[in-house]
Amino acid sequence: MANRANVVVFASQKGGSGKTTLSGHIAVEAERAGDGPVALIDTDPQGSLAKWWNARSSATPAYARVSIGELEAGIKHLEKSGFKLIVIDTPPAVTESIAGVVRHADLVVVPTRPSPHDLRAVGPTVDIVESFSKPLVFVVNSATARARITGETAVALSQHGVVAPVTIHHRTDFAASMIDGRTVGEVSEGSKSADEVSKLWRYLRARFVRNGLSLDGKDSIGDLAVAALTPGGGSADIFGDEDEDENLPGLGELVLPGWNEEELPKPQFTGHSGWDGVDRRKEDRGAPKGAPDRRQPPRAVFGRRTAFVHRIAGEG
Repeated sequence: MANRANVVVFASQKGGSGKTTLSGHIAVEAERAGDGPVALIDTDPQGSLAKWWNARSSATPAYARVSIGELEAGIKHLEKSGFKLIVIDTPPAVTESIAGVVRHADLVVVPTRPSPHDLRAVGPTVDIVESFSKPLVFVVNSATARARITGETAVALSQHGVVAPVTIHHRTDFAASMIDGRTVGEVSEGSKSADEVSKLWRYLRARFVRNGLSLDGKDSIGDLAVAALTPGGGSADIFGDEDEDENLPGLGELVLPGWNEEELPKPQFTGHSGWDGVDRRKEDRGAPKGAPDRRQPPRAVFGRRTAFVHRIAGEG
């Protein structure tokens, strides 16, 4: 019987909400926590997550080139390949495209910055998620510490769904770490930013377990002690309560994707019979045999290590 992978989708119709940054960080954190293997899928035409992955030197997570139209078959393919978690980044402001991804989700994460513009953009995303009866979690992202608007944002979002009890604060190390394909946990382990990402993944993992999906049950929500924002923007330590957590607003019933026997997507490079469509790194081995090299020679980026430029699809 094929492994049942858990699918987490990062969605928001507001550009700049932090979907790509959190997608990459959560995928890496899940691997570091022993919850892999993890596969990334980038459905945003801008390809920011794919470009970040191309700059990585680490063997994990893997990256799967799957279009929105191939998601159902692609997810089945990844499950058969043994992946336990699939993290999907979505494009902004394209309702139909987001809907095409959300329908496959086991959990939808909506990053939201504490600003009026971001709050106004939440509605359409929530409507899409609710139309598929998917569990939704808001994450207050890029927040300013001790700012009143941060707490007010959490309160406003709680009227429409579950708000993660972990706030991701605005710090330059998030952007700096991603220049060369890393995360804050890899660049500055033990930092405040790395700790926030670790706690966020523990919370999301507990959500999967609560909804009956297996991630080895390493944590329960009741075990997670995190800083919760008060309406005034302060913070207090809370310990999740089973009964109280059960009554959190906006938690829809989990509807598992309806897999069918649709034909699996064919590898893009048909001349290479040994490639299964998923990129894995064990070492710096270049392109798969028989496939064009997707990367250009390394070049300096802002004086930090090296990065690779993702070639445009179809470029000779």
